[in-house]
Amino acid sequence: MNKPLPKNNLLNVLSTLLMAVILYRACNEFYGIAWGTGAWRGEFSRSWAILYYAFIVFCISFFVITTLFTWGNKLFTPITDRIIAIRQKLGAFRWLLWLLILIAPVWFFQYTAWGFVFQKLNIRILIWIITVGLLTIVSSRRTQLADWNEFLASLVLTASAFSIAASLKYVNGYPFSLGWSEGNRLWDYSILFGKDLYIYPADKTIPVLLDFGRQLIGGLPFIFPGITIAISRLWVGLTLIIPYLLLGVAIFRIAARDKVLWLLLTLWVFLFLKQGPIHPPLVLGAALVALAWNAPLWYAIPLVMGTGYFLEASRFTWVFAPGIWILMLEFSSAAFSNRKPVSITWKRSIILAVLGIFGGFALPTLIRSTVPVIMPPAEVEIVQAPVVIATVPAPPTVAPSTENSTYFDFVVEQIKDQPLLWYRLLPNSTYGYGILFALLLAVVPLIIILIYLAINKIWPLETLQKLAIILPLLAFLAVGLVASTKIGGGGDLHNMDMFLIGLLFTGVVAWKNGGGDWLQNGTGIPSSMKVVIIFLLVISSINPLLEMRSYSLGEDASWLKTLTDAKSETSMEMLPTQAEVNSTLQLIQDEANKAKLKGDVLFIDQRQLLTFGDITDIPLVPDYEKKLLMNQALSGNAEYFDTFYADLAARRFSLIITEPLRTPVQDSSYQFGEENNAWVKWVAGPVLCYYEPLETIKDIKVQLLVPVKNADDCSAALP
Repeated sequence: MNKPLPKNNLLNVLSTLLMAVILYRACNEFYGIAWGTGAWRGEFSRSWAILYYAFIVFCISFFVITTLFTWGNKLFTPITDRIIAIRQKLGAFRWLLWLLILIAPVWFFQYTAWGFVFQKLNIRILIWIITVGLLTIVSSRRTQLADWNEFLASLVLTASAFSIAASLKYVNGYPFSLGWSEGNRLWDYSILFGKDLYIYPADKTIPVLLDFGRQLIGGLPFIFPGITIAISRLWVGLTLIIPYLLLGVAIFRIAARDKVLWLLLTLWVFLFLKQGPIHPPLVLGAALVALAWNAPLWYAIPLVMGTGYFLEASRFTWVFAPGIWILMLEFSSAAFSNRKPVSITWKRSIILAVLGIFGGFALPTLIRSTVPVIMPPAEVEIVQAPVVIATVPAPPTVAPSTENSTYFDFVVEQIKDQPLLWYRLLPNSTYGYGILFALLLAVVPLIIILIYLAINKIWPLETLQKLAIILPLLAFLAVGLVASTKIGGGGDLHNMDMFLIGLLFTGVVAWKNGGGDWLQNGTGIPSSMKVVIIFLLVISSINPLLEMRSYSLGEDASWLKTLTDAKSETSMEMLPTQAEVNSTLQLIQDEANKAKLKGDVLFIDQRQLLTFGDITDIPLVPDYEKKLLMNQALSGNAEYFDTFYADLAARRFSLIITEPLRTPVQDSSYQFGEENNAWVKWVAGPVLCYYEPLETIKDIKVQLLVPVKNADDCSAALP
């Protein structure tokens, strides 16, 4: 009989120490939940005291048992033999057991009230460890209790399940916005295919501050009539999953003969890139480039050219990405054993790279010279605390305005249009880790693996191939760092998109040229590299592990507040009760019905109420949408706001629906302090001079504004 686990001293030491830390902290987190529930022992209730002490006993027992197993104590050999025998007798039934084990933590964390109670990191990691251990034991074969490959598979599958669940956590029928601009973004998506949903002249264009690629992808459900907000949110959630999986399927089609391996590699692509996250158009563009890799030229050429054209229509910073990616893939993956392949590789790589760049850089200009086109705008997205998702748009993407303008001039103009906040590269209040440290956590494990493979000749590379990888990655890194410092950004790693995909492609090339065989041969991997591989998978999954939760527990808010020590029920960010929702909708409908007889009704915020028919018979006013106002505020566009202020002064709007407006000025010690100040200066302050609150519903974050009857001179309130 084999040992319960392969002996590996470094892994054993690290796993033992890490387990001790996790269990100790998990006990402290459980204490925080149980304390304050009663007065039977201190501030323990009887039931929670029993649960707490039982949890301590469990953690101590778990530590002792796992430590002995880790170090291969022969006392457990009979138990190991028994477990293996039971596993063999289960037959096909063990896969049903395996599936139940995989689903259980997702159901517990995201779809039960107890998942909200047990939100702390170490308790969730402990549950994850137990889940991975059970899955590994159930899925391992032969006479080994736990195999390396089955362990990695279990780790990837559980992490993917967490990330998929987290991507779908906002799927519900709540009619109001789930974040700073979430509702208005759904309105954006509807315009391309659902313009007829609104009372608005059919011959007029509705302007939307969103790039064409995202508008197209997000708007597909609106092809079908009667779409609901829940279905729309489900689709948005799926766009955070499906494009990554398509990219994984395309780029790892080299492993297609082994369907299980292909699935696991695809899921790893999903996990790695979700650390951005990366906007769907760029991920789909990368998938098309992946399909062009090693494909016949007759369809590789139109793929890369079409990808360049599509991505340029989405964001000007993506113009060169397809050409550079295909060069990296084609040139760095070639085997230069004789002169003929070298010549073919050079020609093919250069042709595809040039045509990819042509498709993004020159082709749109040629088309515009024939048919005038105004490119859709791009954006920068900020992810704040749990439900709060702020989307702050970046300047519109347009072609250079004069014949003498160059692409370089255009890029400089875009960079200078809004401030660069370099401090956000380091830990800060907006993004705790800071861009640099968060990026290091995300990519350093993969970089270490790639360097190890190259140094040890497992992945052979020529000097030019190394340059074909390193130089593009440095260029993508520089672009991403600059974009991340632009005001409105720096809240996550999504501006590092081209760099992350480029690094992913490098990993795929390494896998194809020797790294795959090395990884699957667990006995040939040093313990230090096993640690790095595990860290690569774990670090990409911590955020999804913490993000899983339900927001539809408003009826349980009082007892959940006690167990979680929340400052207030509001701070728990539960969705309001249906009664509150219905009364707010009725209030908005009644006031809008009265106001439309006197003037225009402006939805600065909550435009999705018109999209999905929660508010009816109100004509759409497309002007002054929330993200557009923020974009112009970040740019300090006084000319734009002159028109806005003139409309406010003329009392053009008889009713304005917005988020509750406040005017506190903040510094960089606050999350998105500079963005807040721009909003206060250009929007909130002037609006509150000309208009006053009629109703403010704090729980739903909605405010109804009406004109001030006897407004003073507002010139002092204007920038």
